[in-house]
Amino acid sequence: MSVVARVSLFVTLSLGSWYLMEAVHELGHVLGACATGGQVQQVVLNPLTISRTDVSPNPHPLVVVWAGPIIGVVLPLAVAIVLSGAGRLLSRSLFFFAGFCLIANGLYIGVGSFEAIGDAGDMLRHGSPRWTLILFGAVSVSCGLWIWHCLTRRPSPRSPAENASR
Repeated sequence: MSVVARVSLFVTLSLGSWYLMEAVHELGHVLGACATGGQVQQVVLNPLTISRTDVSPNPHPLVVVWAGPIIGVVLPLAVAIVLSGAGRLLSRSLFFFAGFCLIANGLYIGVGSFEAIGDAGDMLRHGSPRWTLILFGAVSVSCGLWIWHCLTRRPSPRSPAENASR
């Protein structure tokens, strides 16, 4: 694959991944609200702003706020694993997306914990210890970077024995 094609694929996947990552993250908040008896009033998905889910009443705000990043990393990773036997491009794209979601959600929660912004601020206000946000961020970002690293490895050439058997 040429350099131009790789860069084009990376840019396209990154922009698409940002919007889809926001959608999966907000789906997590929606599922958390539904599971705890909350009422979703509105979901805002706009690629030019930070997405959000408005829940009122929200009987279990800590569950709802944590459901966003947890579902936001677990669902894409599960889909990538389940479909890993699909075609090479689809499988690599799904793992790219899973890595993207891990990194984006991890940075959002981990770094956000220092300024108490967005979901991280809500988590802190509702009783989550700061160290749990930092740990979530560190583990998520590390896993996402590891997945991306694995995607950059080239398949090893066949051994002479494998070539002889063909």
